Amino acid sequence: MNNSAVNFSSNGDSRTVSIGLVDCLEICVYLMNLLFSLPTHSYVMRLIVTGTGTGSGIVSEFFILNLSACEIGICLNSLIFVLMMWFQSLSRFEQFLIGFSITGRPLFQCLMCVERYLAVIHPVTFLKYKPLRYRLICCTAAWIFCLSSCFLCMFTIDWQYAVYVWFLTMQLLFFLFVKLFCLSVVLRTLKRSGPGERGRDKENHMKRRAFNLILITTVTTVLMFGPMTITGFYYVVTDDYIDRPEVWLSGILCFMLTGFVQPVLYLQRTGQFSWFSCKI
Repeated sequence: MNNSAVNFSSNGDSRTVSIGLVDCLEICVYLMNLLFSLPTHSYVMRLIVTGTGTGSGIVSEFFILNLSACEIGICLNSLIFVLMMWFQSLSRFEQFLIGFSITGRPLFQCLMCVERYLAVIHPVTFLKYKPLRYRLICCTAAWIFCLSSCFLCMFTIDWQYAVYVWFLTMQLLFFLFVKLFCLSVVLRTLKRSGPGERGRDKENHMKRRAFNLILITTVTTVLMFGPMTITGFYYVVTDDYIDRPEVWLSGILCFMLTGFVQPVLYLQRTGQFSWFSCKI
């Protein structure tokens, strides 16, 4: 691997920081996530809080609101990761923020998938648990689990990297299974025509839109969790727990870039995407 040396000077003292090609690519990925994800999710949160998005209120969009808040934490992680090139003392804080990525994002996305599953497969149960208090309970438990993951990452990455890899792999595998189960069942249900639906163009159009939305989410789920899970299993099976960024690079790239899909779908659904693109 080719390395490039970058020199910095402060108060007359010079120090050299060696940045490899893989490190440069990883920094570019995190910078891209910071520059695009931060304004996007901030705008989504603004639309939901002010009620200018879908117009259905904060209750129906509560999971998306919490997901965007979690994504702000991931953006902060991207910023700290870049600043670590100059301030190594931030490494422990950066490890703490990793929990937002490996637990927060998958967990809130799982809640959204389960909600769609209930809405399509069990509508009576969905209407029963639709009020804000149930969503508030779920999100409170999700935040507790997310923050617990943050502390676990902070205390295991440096000292017990094997524990961290096991935790990452098993967790992503669980979220992948739950999301794919919910999404596949919803896709199969939406593909079937219900009684009396033939000839109803408006209902068929809505079902096609919902089917395409779920299909995009399914493909995004595989791309987001698949490479990271495979890489984690590689470490687990081979007992190779050496922190090698080049092995994780493809997984990190897919994980970060697919994070843009959810807010873009929301902005597209609310008709705000063209206006937001012009502002960016």
